[in-house]
Amino acid sequence: MVDFQVFKGGKEGIHEATSHRKIGPREVLVKITHSGLCGTDIHYKEQDMALGHEGAGTVADIGNEVSLFKKGDRVGWGYIHDACGHCKQCLRGAETFCPERKMYGIANLDQGSMGSHAVWKEDFLFTIPDEMSSEDAAPLMCGGATVFNALQFHGVKSTDRVAVIGVGGLGHLAIQFAAAMGCEVVVFSGTDSKKDEAIKLGAREFVATKGQKELKVSKPIDHLLVTTASQPDWNLYLPIMAPSGTIYPLTVSNDDLKVPYMGILLNGLKIQGSLVAAREIHREMLEFAAIHNIKPIVQTFPLTQDGVIDAFQRLEDGKMRYRGVLVA
Repeated sequence: MVDFQVFKGGKEGIHEATSHRKIGPREVLVKITHSGLCGTDIHYKEQDMALGHEGAGTVADIGNEVSLFKKGDRVGWGYIHDACGHCKQCLRGAETFCPERKMYGIANLDQGSMGSHAVWKEDFLFTIPDEMSSEDAAPLMCGGATVFNALQFHGVKSTDRVAVIGVGGLGHLAIQFAAAMGCEVVVFSGTDSKKDEAIKLGAREFVATKGQKELKVSKPIDHLLVTTASQPDWNLYLPIMAPSGTIYPLTVSNDDLKVPYMGILLNGLKIQGSLVAAREIHREMLEFAAIHNIKPIVQTFPLTQDGVIDAFQRLEDGKMRYRGVLVA
């Protein structure tokens, strides 16, 4: 039995607690060195559970049947912890939709990426490439996997025009991945304040949307990634979509999706739900990011109770630029 510290949420606020776990035959004890802070974490902050799902660390111990990792290896994990392995979704490489999936917020509530250690199944851990720092790797475990999955799993081509709404935690990664794939990237943001940064990240076109009654782009958009916390004004965006274009809502919202009905019909548009990446695409994402030097823009905080509280507050205040990373 292994004891380790975790930072838990709850109605009384974030606090430190102790968890206990056995290391199963095919499980790995990870000493956490870095944890990303994702916007999704805010939705669980008041739940009685260990926080964090963007973990990076080193292998401290392994079960007696583990074959994929050895002590000292750098590994990371993300949103999904387990799946059945034999259903249609698992067999087609989409285990994020497995009916028996175990994911952050609904399983393994006694451990997360904000803590001293965690025990995970070896099949749901990922090797961090040598070319990538653990500080950069942590935010990619969910943020990077989310945007890369939308592009990779749904067959975006290098000749497509990809638009990103928002230059934030997800948006700044989406710009880099789409540009590195060879796509022509268009960025929509409220004002021109992030234009220079968006261009440096790989955008070819930038449109400030605040106060606009009509958006003007050089050519229609094939794929539109929505990375803002609130839904955009669909009346602005549907007219600039290419026929058969696809819209990907990527952030968490409890509001109903309300889109002009005829705007979808007349151009044959698609609205594609997309979760975080399944394991193969997650591996491809890490390798692709290492090869193309794709890095999150991060602000770091100590992996302590005060550090976790400070990081959450900065994210909730809208002042994070652009991903928070807690460092042990």
